[in-house]
Amino acid sequence: MAGYEYVSPEQLAGFDKYKYSAVDTNPLSLYVMHPFWNTIVKVFPTWLAPNLITFSGFLLVVFNFLLMAYFDPDFYASAPGHKHVPDWVWIVVGILNFVAYTLDGVDGKQARRTNSSTPLGELFDHGLDSWSCVYFVVTVYSIFGRGSTGVSVFVLYLLLWVVLFSFILSHWEKYNTGILFLPWGYDISQVTISFVYIVTAVVGVEAWYEPFLFNFLYRDLFTTMIIGCALCVTLPMSLLNFFRSYKNNTLKHNSVYEAMVPFFSPCLLFILSTAWILWSPSDILEIHPRIFYFMVGTAFANITCQLIVCQMSSTRCPTLNWLLVPLFLVVLVVNLGVSSYIESIILYTLTTAFTLAHIHYGVRVVKQLSSHFQIYPFSLRKPNSD
Repeated sequence: MAGYEYVSPEQLAGFDKYKYSAVDTNPLSLYVMHPFWNTIVKVFPTWLAPNLITFSGFLLVVFNFLLMAYFDPDFYASAPGHKHVPDWVWIVVGILNFVAYTLDGVDGKQARRTNSSTPLGELFDHGLDSWSCVYFVVTVYSIFGRGSTGVSVFVLYLLLWVVLFSFILSHWEKYNTGILFLPWGYDISQVTISFVYIVTAVVGVEAWYEPFLFNFLYRDLFTTMIIGCALCVTLPMSLLNFFRSYKNNTLKHNSVYEAMVPFFSPCLLFILSTAWILWSPSDILEIHPRIFYFMVGTAFANITCQLIVCQMSSTRCPTLNWLLVPLFLVVLVVNLGVSSYIESIILYTLTTAFTLAHIHYGVRVVKQLSSHFQIYPFSLRKPNSD
């Protein structure tokens, strides 16, 4: 497995023909963030590799996740009567979240500035973004947490899936249309949440206990915004872009089956993970919510990365992701009945296996494409210049 090559020769040939095509119509992005990023990118030295900027931003997101896991391991820290997360932690998380978002916006500009744009850079960026979804959502959850004033772990599980499907929807569009339509929700959510983290440090989590309007609580606003953005903005715009391409006869896949293949594995992941929750003899989501979210988010990231490779190389998306096989077997075992201890061991083991498998996939794909394009992933130097 150490030297396994995930990218096929056909896909490598497809990468050679790939041209980046994206559309960004978000006013916040166009008129506020892009001018800001154009200024910030000038601070970076021209020898700094764009992928290093991308990876640094991702590490900040992971750090926020781990920091909040330390201070709020079971999502009860924001509930009444519990020891709250220190104010300085909210400030750190808010600042680092905005810095990570800024680095995610600057990396592409640094690539164009240094004339080092490659398909690997785009794949690396979007691949890490797919994994960041779970870190971002689970960290945000600590603002409200669970309990009488918070959101239940199952509701958060469903909200996580709303975010995950919203993310993959953009790449499904590109798989079919050849154009990446950047979603509006991403920029709005990143700026808003960064601000809310800082506000939480100033006013305290107790402020979110009060009704926002009449009997409409802030936790309800949080839930409504995520679902509303997905159903009223992301989904309609994706369908509109898809049907425009269909009307213009520019779709890359002619059959409904081929067009919908990218959704097969994510939907099966949702079905299997939900079945585990509903059939769990020990109520696994209540006992280990953070680990369960992470397991689902990591499997989703692997599925999405394979889709991105296929869309960029103009090859067919695999119908089934192999990570779903052990998950299916786990669901069968759980349905037969196991002790709470054994089920917890199974969850931790599966999560570890998914994480190692996904890291192995990412490292091998980066090495393959680096070798193919004869570049270093984290340096602007060329191998033949050594």
